[in-house]
Amino acid sequence: MSQNKLEVYSELHANTQTARKHFDPGDELKKLRNIKTYNKTHKMALLVPFRNCTNELKEFAPHMMKFLNNQRIPHTIYVINQVDDLRFNRATLVNIGFIESHPDCDYIAIHDVDLLPLNPKLNYSFPSEGPFHVSSPDLHPLYHYSEFTGGILLMTRKHYEKVNGMSNKFWGWGSEDDELALRILHFGFKIRRPLGLKTGVWNTFRHIHETVRRPRDKIRFFHQNKALPLNIDGVVMFV
Repeated sequence: MSQNKLEVYSELHANTQTARKHFDPGDELKKLRNIKTYNKTHKMALLVPFRNCTNELKEFAPHMMKFLNNQRIPHTIYVINQVDDLRFNRATLVNIGFIESHPDCDYIAIHDVDLLPLNPKLNYSFPSEGPFHVSSPDLHPLYHYSEFTGGILLMTRKHYEKVNGMSNKFWGWGSEDDELALRILHFGFKIRRPLGLKTGVWNTFRHIHETVRRPRDKIRFFHQNKALPLNIDGVVMFV
């Protein structure tokens, strides 16, 4: 029997060591933590890159546990917290979460902490047919360009390892998801998306980012956001 639970990690960029921290999610989350166990073949690691978004996390964690429990998805939530003073590196945090979740989980969901699924038909089950982009551009409340693969992306461990994860060269906000999409397509995988939903951009998800308190870090200079050629830089450097 695999039990759903929440684990919080603190990522130190200086030496890429990972330290486990205690996190008290409150009474509601404690009730959710143990209400269901499932005897299933697959288990999902919900990877949440994190920094200074405590208000969002307090809403996100109980919402996701309830949402996934309703779908009977065995899962563990990994909150990978960047605690240094460097610019945010979402991709590196995802790579470390991927490593930390082994061997407990056999597939991952790369998930923004500020994006809450509302439609119960959104599928978080094992993506056996290839990468599955849950927050597709025709459903995401903000981003609608065709190449968009951010927000929520499901991948098996096998497929994530095949593309060597995400590039660690992207500092600040944006572009790391687009580069991951190029890796996926480069290896011949097709990115699948939800079909047949009766909701749209206004009611499939709820975006809870506090833009005024935490504006996006979009500064570009030098080549800090220019990745190495596909598949050279990625999760393998942490193994």
